[in-house]
Amino acid sequence: MENKKMPLSLDVKDVVIVKPSNPTPCHILPLSSIDSNPDLNILCHTIYVYQANPDSPNGQLDPAHVIKEALSKALVHYYPLAGKITALDDGKLGITCNADDDGVPFLEATANCNLSSLHYLEGIDVPTAQKFVYDNPSKDQTSEHLLVFKVTKFQCGGFTVGMGLSHTVCDGFGASQFYRALSELASGKKCEPSLKPVWERERLIGTVFKEPLQFPIDKASMAASPFWPTTEISHECFNLNGESIQRLKLELMKESESESVKESFTTLETLGAYVWRSRARALKLNTDGETLFCLAVGVRHLLDPPLPEGYYGNAFVASNVVLTVKELDEKPLSEVLKLIKESKKLPSNKEYIKNSVNMLETMRKLGIRVQATGASVVLTDWRQLGLLEEVDFGWKGSVNIVPVPWNMFGFVDLCLFLPPSKLDHSMKGGVRVFVSLPKASMPKFKEEMEALKASDEGTI
Repeated sequence: MENKKMPLSLDVKDVVIVKPSNPTPCHILPLSSIDSNPDLNILCHTIYVYQANPDSPNGQLDPAHVIKEALSKALVHYYPLAGKITALDDGKLGITCNADDDGVPFLEATANCNLSSLHYLEGIDVPTAQKFVYDNPSKDQTSEHLLVFKVTKFQCGGFTVGMGLSHTVCDGFGASQFYRALSELASGKKCEPSLKPVWERERLIGTVFKEPLQFPIDKASMAASPFWPTTEISHECFNLNGESIQRLKLELMKESESESVKESFTTLETLGAYVWRSRARALKLNTDGETLFCLAVGVRHLLDPPLPEGYYGNAFVASNVVLTVKELDEKPLSEVLKLIKESKKLPSNKEYIKNSVNMLETMRKLGIRVQATGASVVLTDWRQLGLLEEVDFGWKGSVNIVPVPWNMFGFVDLCLFLPPSKLDHSMKGGVRVFVSLPKASMPKFKEEMEALKASDEGTI
């Protein structure tokens, strides 16, 4: 009980630069057109939470030492992550790999409490979460380093791993591939990663369009919110259990006329439609303006030929749906869901993927950036990355994963679907919805989320 009353404090050691354990090549590696998207040039921080487990293989060892040693070995295979982003002569981005200068900053800290007193970081506030990741002095979250670590040990024997990884070099699948490789080496299960990393960024380099760009939504018709722009942003994670999600699906099935569609509602489509509408209502977007739903869809296996299994760069395109705010608010939600379902099929068209990559290359060449508006929701789904079940450093798998808000699209346009904490059994089959919104609009969004949890029918 005393730990709960004590203010959290960390004893932090000096930064150590971890280098590859064996010699690595010195050269400049090109990045793809997706990688070179300037909106991805940020460090994405994530915290992985591990319970104490004295009976496991590494139970009595120092987790910071084990992970640091494993990182040094992993960097032999993933040596570009120890390099630095550089601008090439043609304005494109590349990675400079130089064994003398390269390395990954690593921090080791000890907390004055047990993990249980922080509820294993479930529902943790952002300022506290930021204590468990590597300090980033840059306000825009860019960094000269592509990868940073902070391992924090707790009095109970549990620990957290705070990993910051540049979105320029990895998407979610790439990040999970690297993290699993790190855990394989730390647990002693493998002497080298079971999945060999592949660079091959030239596979996704586009060409500049000669004709004018066609954006999915026109800036002049984009809906506006009275709450945006603002510097006061709230970050919240909403727990939606399996029962709430299933109830919503059943209500939408009743609303839909097609049996075949009823059988194929997915959680992603169902919650995506609900969250999109809820955000528009919370932001009080003007009804005659347009709003965009953008889903990040992986294309590793959709290319011809498919990308190699070990490819760890960005390999996703956007599937978009555009509606007026009035349509989004008044259409049956099942119809909105069907539009999202149809949009997911777009990346199956190889020409669509090619045009998407060319679009990014053209925007980069012209210096066009995506501006945060609140009228767009960019959804990315982490539930299939296997970051809880499959990442075992020798203390068994992590019990929780916590994103620290990323300044991508001004925070407000990004939405994450996360797997639930493994310690909350009431959340089996559930989803955590992580959103960042203007502070003034968050109460209404909370109201929308609470309505979904209500047991009475007709809440949608």
